Amino acid sequence: MIIEPLALTPDHDLPGPLLTELTALYASNHEFYALSGDFPDPHDIRPEQVAAALADELTNPDVDVLLARSAGRLVAVAITLAHHPDPADPDPWIGLLLVDAEQQGKGYGRQLAAHIEDRFRETGQDAVRLAALDNNPAALSFWTAIGYETIGHRKDRQLGRPCAVLRKILR
Repeated sequence: MIIEPLALTPDHDLPGPLLTELTALYASNHEFYALSGDFPDPHDIRPEQVAAALADELTNPDVDVLLARSAGRLVAVAITLAHHPDPADPDPWIGLLLVDAEQQGKGYGRQLAAHIEDRFRETGQDAVRLAALDNNPAALSFWTAIGYETIGHRKDRQLGRPCAVLRKILR
């Protein structure tokens, strides 16, 4: 698996072919988006919606978007945040880790999570956090299976959805 940062065009847009790939990946996860409510119709996710969602993320200079490919195919995407908006929170965050629904169970999510952890470890971070929707037991199971521990519950900052906050020590 090859992991690379998202590269925008000189006009700071997503290249058309990449946007098509990202839209297909997002759309393959309609079950997740039915739970999250991030898109109006989880069975009809459109390129302009994906572009807008990523553009919102990329307005923050602390955000990185990572693309994971296997055999040239986009199999996963991750969005990380180097600093949480809450100054009392010292840890970087994984905002999203999304594996193409047809590729789930093949280890891509674990590999991408390990890559993210290594990147944060290399920058001297001691831990990483994320929030998993309380109504998404599959996500909670995935994250706890790879060593994350639930440290609290709160509503997410964006839409007020109930979430479990998980943390993993990196050292």
